Amino acid sequence: MHKNIFIAFAVLFLVGSCSEKKENLNDSEGKTKKDVISFAPKVTGRILKIYVTEGQSVKKGDTLALLDVPEVSAKIAQAQGAVSAATAQEQMAKNGATADQLRQLQAKYKGLKEQYEFAQKSFKRASNMYRDSLMSPQAYDEIYAKMQGAKAQYDAVVAELDDVQRGTRVEKVEMAAGQASQAKGALQEANVAYSERYIIATNDMEIETISLNTGELATAGFALFNGYIPESTYFRFTVPESAISKYKKGQTVNMQVVYNKEMLTGTIVYIKQLTRYADITTAYPDYQLQDAVYEIKVKPSDMNKAKSILVNANVILK
Repeated sequence: MHKNIFIAFAVLFLVGSCSEKKENLNDSEGKTKKDVISFAPKVTGRILKIYVTEGQSVKKGDTLALLDVPEVSAKIAQAQGAVSAATAQEQMAKNGATADQLRQLQAKYKGLKEQYEFAQKSFKRASNMYRDSLMSPQAYDEIYAKMQGAKAQYDAVVAELDDVQRGTRVEKVEMAAGQASQAKGALQEANVAYSERYIIATNDMEIETISLNTGELATAGFALFNGYIPESTYFRFTVPESAISKYKKGQTVNMQVVYNKEMLTGTIVYIKQLTRYADITTAYPDYQLQDAVYEIKVKPSDMNKAKSILVNANVILK
């Protein structure tokens, strides 16, 4: 008699357990997520100071850290010297020759002109003597060569003086202006790099981890601060193909947070198929192998209520 009663209770317990498990399997379990963001320096430098701590909320424009970048300071000094030199060259090209340079060139022109006129007279006398057979061909050729050399020097100084009087060529001025602009661009680039020694928050963030400490070397592009975007909480569920017909995009659903039993409502943002190797968030993968697996993203209706839920906390989709 007692044995039969025990067996009956056992059967009822098993049936109840199966029924409860079956009921639980009607619900899908998922995870709480937030959009992740990272801040990294644009230049390599040693960390001088970190102004924030893990768990702190920062606003857009807040200074997160300060780097020491001595190489950039040296580049700024070099760029400033290049700008000064290039600017002087540009100004000299625009202004042309100075008054002293012009006087020196005029004196050179006068001297070469007299030398050429003297060479012409000498050649004229030599020509008469050569015609009367009073000069050898060798001596005549030497005087002719001297006159030609004097003429070449005279023509050169005439062209040089004419170039100075007309002013610097437009091409030369433009070339000097281009060099000055290039030097100014290099200086601007160095100043921008120097300003990047401050790591500034580009938007609001809840800092989760700080990768390095003061005194360590932070390389360009390395994620120094990692965290979450505030008020970006959403819920991610994975549902087998056999149960996906219950859900539609835009549908309002009920959810319950496992650790504090808090009830929430939300709207399905999208439903998309996952690949076979994707992460499964459900605790009961009771679907057939041939079934496709879908991801459901739910946006909470009350973000102020949802933003305090811990990241990766289990949530049940009712």
